[in-house]
Amino acid sequence: MEHTRIKELLQSDKFDNDVIVKGWVRTFRNNQFIAINDGSTIHNIQAVVDFEQTDDSLLKRITTGAAVRVEGKLIESLGKGQRVEIKVTDLQILGDSDPEKYPLQPKKHSLEFLREIAHLRFRTGTFNAIFKIRHALSFAVHQFFNEREFVYLHTPIITGSDAEGAGEMFRVTTLDLDNLPRTDSGEIDFKEDFFGKSTNLTVSGQLEGELAAMAFGNIYTFGPTFRAENSNTTRHLAEFWMIEPEMAFYELEDNMDLAEALLKYVINYALEHCPDEIELLKTRLFEEEKTKPQNERSALNLVEKLNFVIENNFERVSYTDAIEILKRSKPNQKKQFKYLIDEWGADLQSEHERYLVEKHFKKPVILTDYPREIKSFYMKQNEPDAQGRHTVRAMDILFPGIGEMVGGSQREESLDKLLARMAEVGIPEEEIDWFLDTRRFGSAPHSGFGVGFERLILFVTGMTNIRDVIPFPRTPKNAEF
Repeated sequence: MEHTRIKELLQSDKFDNDVIVKGWVRTFRNNQFIAINDGSTIHNIQAVVDFEQTDDSLLKRITTGAAVRVEGKLIESLGKGQRVEIKVTDLQILGDSDPEKYPLQPKKHSLEFLREIAHLRFRTGTFNAIFKIRHALSFAVHQFFNEREFVYLHTPIITGSDAEGAGEMFRVTTLDLDNLPRTDSGEIDFKEDFFGKSTNLTVSGQLEGELAAMAFGNIYTFGPTFRAENSNTTRHLAEFWMIEPEMAFYELEDNMDLAEALLKYVINYALEHCPDEIELLKTRLFEEEKTKPQNERSALNLVEKLNFVIENNFERVSYTDAIEILKRSKPNQKKQFKYLIDEWGADLQSEHERYLVEKHFKKPVILTDYPREIKSFYMKQNEPDAQGRHTVRAMDILFPGIGEMVGGSQREESLDKLLARMAEVGIPEEEIDWFLDTRRFGSAPHSGFGVGFERLILFVTGMTNIRDVIPFPRTPKNAEF
């Protein structure tokens, strides 16, 4: 007889049936009650062993973390907090777990401690819930685009271009670092490298995505991206996942509509398919917030916050209007912002974004039409405003507790304007000549955006540190596992 997953048994009403369960011991109490979890659900099933009829040496091996095979009858439980349990007829230890050495004992562990043993934290209820939600959100992203007939494109992880012009990239090389080949001028000769040129880990799949959008119409890429920023914060990773759609014949309004629809769709999917996991994390967040001062606590619990996002239209505001709101805001006038807003053209920081979302509008906000100087070279340029200020058709979606969730824009389809902008910011034409062909041959209005997947998971789970929503975080001075 095959073993049955615990999730299925907990929902069963077929009592007195013989069942087999395989899983890991969470707790063993009174020498008879074994709480077993197999990863299929955050809930455990209780197996009751007759200790008087069980060898003492076997009972001593039933320890937290041990893998077990339990055979017995599924019966209606008389105990509180459970509907069914297993009356054990046969018990086998598949894998021992030394209680003196196993770090996950049945007690509350801090998130900081669990980060140190990230290879074992999947075994806790909290991280079971987080990564089930991560799975659900990932599936929902693919389902959303598939329903709309987008083509899923795998863009390269290793690239010779820098989509953002940021320069904060991880270099990929097979050169002998102790004996680097040099040119006559003393520079590293990358012609001797594996790819015959300097290459890096990608910061975005956007540029390659645009190539495909100019053939398929609508595409998306969803994969790992890399930034070599020395940022040791709760919101930054060196390796993270990005959802990046690119759409031909989409203007800025279409782009905003799609991004808002995507976020609402995937959040709703998680609510529908992970109710137990979200409920557990709601309770965890409530307990965490009880330790904060009243004015720092959220007015909504986790489920209410997720539903609020789904049920309300995002506020759409121009950068220019947002600057005026921030200039007049109390934190700015009382000099409480770390970065004061004095004039138009300032690059908005997280504190400004969160003020707009959490204090002023009290809902997600889409900021549009940013100054050209603080945005990437490929964004479509607007006509100068009455004051002669240059803006681009950019849009960022800001979320409570997170700040920027989405960054996107209408792309500049004019070859002349794009070349002029590249010259201004110092990007050589020959470096991305292939990209410029999309503007030479059949150029068309097109748009796209990127969603930081881990930031989305932060919002849906109520977690506050981005290192807790990716299985094995990559951060400065840390590449364990």
